[in-house]
Amino acid sequence: MSTNPITATLLGTGTSVGVPVIGCDCPVCTSAHPGNQRTRSSLHLQLPGLSVLVDSGPDLRQQALRESLHTIDAVLYTHSHLDHVAGFDELRAFCWHRESPLPLHAGPETLEVLARMFPWAMSNTSRSYVRPALRLIEGPFELGELTVTPVPVVHPSVETFGFRFDLPTGHSLAYLSDVKEIPSASLSLLEGLEVLIIDALRPKPHPTHMNVEESLAAIARIQPVRSLLTHLAHEIDYRTAPCDLNLPESVTFARDGLRLSFESGKPCAMIAPLSP
Repeated sequence: MSTNPITATLLGTGTSVGVPVIGCDCPVCTSAHPGNQRTRSSLHLQLPGLSVLVDSGPDLRQQALRESLHTIDAVLYTHSHLDHVAGFDELRAFCWHRESPLPLHAGPETLEVLARMFPWAMSNTSRSYVRPALRLIEGPFELGELTVTPVPVVHPSVETFGFRFDLPTGHSLAYLSDVKEIPSASLSLLEGLEVLIIDALRPKPHPTHMNVEESLAAIARIQPVRSLLTHLAHEIDYRTAPCDLNLPESVTFARDGLRLSFESGKPCAMIAPLSP
């Protein structure tokens, strides 16, 4: 295996409408701080010879250009809401130079929605457009040296997964971007976790997403070494929220472009994105 570190990059950390919000002049939406500039939530994993995307949201083009993504070898879908699938068309740029179709891993409901939204892609064989290879998620599976464990979560009204990633370096990472509750059976899949990235929409309760208090309670149950809060609305001000909300030292608000680096025999390193 290559000695280059494995990386996990938060491509986007925003809620479904992004931040700034159209037409809003609140202090967060008018802030120039890069921590308050949030594209729709997505994650990218880079291993030696393997590039994995979690969700193809509407900001995928912008995110891929910002992070210089040239290849994608597989896409994992958490669920079928538009802020997680609406960038499907941008996947064609990753298909132009592939010999084989692009594997898309999702639950049955999400696969059905993708087929209904993009019927012209499902039987496409041309390199000029997306050539999907649909893969039904039925349990843990391997992508090269990466072990992927789907983690069913409650995000009301739609089938939703988080994902646990066990890396060949011995590290473990879980991504639960959209969640209101974690069933007890799913909690058992998160034992011994090093890094947890979890939904924390805003301070006030929300019917379909964890708020900050609920996220911190879940973190206390799971007890990862380090946690990052994502899928953040404009009620979260990156400049002041960590102090205002009394986050524990091991918990951090994520921001677009934040990169986690994993090397064998070393703890996870967090690399802040460059300011524009």
